[in-house]
Amino acid sequence: MITETNDLTRCFGNGDPLYERYHDEEWGHEIHGDADLFERMVLEGFQSGLSWLTILRKRESFRAAFSQFAPEAVAEFDDSDVERLMADAGIVRNRRKIEAAITNARAVVALRAAGRSLDEVVWSHQPPPRSGAPETWEDVPASTPESAALAKELKSLGFVFVGPTTMYALMQACGLVDDHVAGCVAASR
Repeated sequence: MITETNDLTRCFGNGDPLYERYHDEEWGHEIHGDADLFERMVLEGFQSGLSWLTILRKRESFRAAFSQFAPEAVAEFDDSDVERLMADAGIVRNRRKIEAAITNARAVVALRAAGRSLDEVVWSHQPPPRSGAPETWEDVPASTPESAALAKELKSLGFVFVGPTTMYALMQACGLVDDHVAGCVAASR
C-alpha cells in the first residue's frame, strides 16, 4: 500500500516519524560490516511475530542491552546475562530469542576465527537485481531461493533463528534486495 505523508509517497511507514525515518533512510540501503549486520540479524529475529515498529521503538534499549551489538562482547554473555536481559523491560523478553542472539554472536566470532566474515557470508547470497520495482506488496516474496541458501549456510556455521523468511527480511533491511514498491519515493533510488 502506498501511503502519503510529509509530501512523500512511501510504501510503508506512514504516520510515525520513527517508522518514516527508517523507511526513508535505512530500509533497503546497503549495510556492511559484521556488527551492523549482526544487529540487523538479531533485531529481525526478535521481530518475528511482532510489529517492526515495536522493535524500532525498543532499538536503543536493545543496543544498550546487547553491548551495541559488538559480537565479541555478546559472545561472552553467560547465564547471568540471560537473566539480566529477561528482566529488561526495554527489550523484548523472550528467552529463546535472547539465547539465539548470544549463540549467533559466538558464531560470528567463530566465523572470524576461521578467516571469514558475516558480511562475506551474507552478501555472497545477494540475488541478481530485478528489472523493476514490485507493483504491490503481494508481489514481494516472503522468502527466495537465495534467502533459503543463506539460512542453510548460516545454520551450517552454527547460527540459529535464521530461517529463510527471517533471512529474506534481513536481505530487505540490509539492501541486498530493493522491495520498495512501484510509486514509492524510495523505489529504484
